[in-house]
Amino acid sequence: MKILELVNPREIRRRLGLNQEEFWTRIGVTQSGGSRYESGRTMPKPVRQLLRLVHVERVDLSRVKKRTSRSSTI
Repeated sequence: MKILELVNPREIRRRLGLNQEEFWTRIGVTQSGGSRYESGRTMPKPVRQLLRLVHVERVDLSRVKKRTSRSSTI
């Protein structure tokens, strides 16, 4: 079992001292969607991965180079 399956996202958020809006919008999830995940709804794998990258590994998504369709053909 992976660590994010064992850790409640609410606990991660509280340890970081963020409200739901701050926590979830950093990974592109609405506050209401994040609230549902915190209440036990299963998170899709991409959301779990983003949560890990942004809030556990501390990756700043604004600094990640975006891939455009033009650069992918070069």
